[in-house]
Amino acid sequence: MKRLGHLDLPGAGQVVVQGHHAFLGHMDPPHGTTILDVSEPARPRVVAQIKLEHAHEHSHKVRVVGDVMYTNLERPSRRFAAKAMRLVQVRAELEQSLRRAPTAAELAATLKVREADLPQLEEWSRTGFPRGGFRVWDISDITKPRLITHVKTGGVGVHRFDVDGNYAYISTGMEGYGGNILINYDVKDPARPQEVSRWWLPGQHLAGGETPEGPSDTWHLHHAMRCGDLLWAGCFNAGLRVIDVSDIRRPRTVGAYNYHPPIGDPTHTVLRVPHQIAGREVALAIDEAHRRYHGRIPAGLWLFDVGDLARIRPLGHFQVSELDTPWARKAGRFGAHQFQEHVEGTLAYCAWFSGGLRVVDIGNPLAPQEVAWFIPEPCGGQDSPQTNDVEVDARGLVYLVDRNCGFDILELGG
Repeated sequence: MKRLGHLDLPGAGQVVVQGHHAFLGHMDPPHGTTILDVSEPARPRVVAQIKLEHAHEHSHKVRVVGDVMYTNLERPSRRFAAKAMRLVQVRAELEQSLRRAPTAAELAATLKVREADLPQLEEWSRTGFPRGGFRVWDISDITKPRLITHVKTGGVGVHRFDVDGNYAYISTGMEGYGGNILINYDVKDPARPQEVSRWWLPGQHLAGGETPEGPSDTWHLHHAMRCGDLLWAGCFNAGLRVIDVSDIRRPRTVGAYNYHPPIGDPTHTVLRVPHQIAGREVALAIDEAHRRYHGRIPAGLWLFDVGDLARIRPLGHFQVSELDTPWARKAGRFGAHQFQEHVEGTLAYCAWFSGGLRVVDIGNPLAPQEVAWFIPEPCGGQDSPQTNDVEVDARGLVYLVDRNCGFDILELGG
């Protein structure tokens, strides 16, 4: 891999490219969305930036369809923030079991937080997150994004999502549900998105009397991406699901596979390869490295045979050794996180946190093989790189963002 251009931009959660513009959703306020002109890869330049209005929100995901841009609004540290949504219930359950009001220490222990965190959770429990949702922007003038509408959702807001010219497939919390669910919106008129359907894992609809099959912070939708009439969904510790949306008003589950346990890290993204690989129908799934589990397989890349959705089965697995990067034992995460969300040919470009970028040839789905890599040096005073997302444009150029600091443009050499 050869580096063509670099900017020390604030940490980002996602990068997408349309034409000669790259769009970055940033991790931390006040930075919202940055739009870059990348027509000259050696000299990327900022053409527009959207700042956030509030300190306790972030807009770390972005999608673009023509002259319309979509961005999310979510509480940062969403797993911590989600504990505020459970505070009242947990306190009531403790009062019932203890037959007295719980102490701060007991409440904190049950929520798995520090006692010092309780005031923040108490405040968020009272106020909720009324700004949570997604925003739609007119970018016909790329230098001056104009807000068209702000769609409110629930919970701690919108996480990741997919969108096309007809529908937005939104992963968000909603009142009455445990963890994120899928809300499908009709966006044919981007100024007036209309909810058309919902999908959730069995047990998530708490207000409907369902019994959770797992903890809401690990047993829920991460996000779903459309390929044809199917949505391919990463569902964290519930594994993957395939959702038929041929009738968008009645989404239904038509395939499932869960490899938790024994894998400790959750299923992050599932991608249907749109063409056959070695005569097989293949889907990719990538896990998100959260922490090291001694003696257990860390987060990696999976290849699945999806020719029969009633019998999805694993074909191959790709892993990176801690010996393959000088930063693996430094501060920060090591392991898989995300891949570019489209595949042309047989190369999968994977963001591997402190392992940088790993380029994997999936031409033999039984034995995926790394063919290239790029490990950026840390910037912004960080102890290690944390490569968070990757995109490949029509020119074959590769775009990397770091969750703490940094933006790179690369090309794959011959």
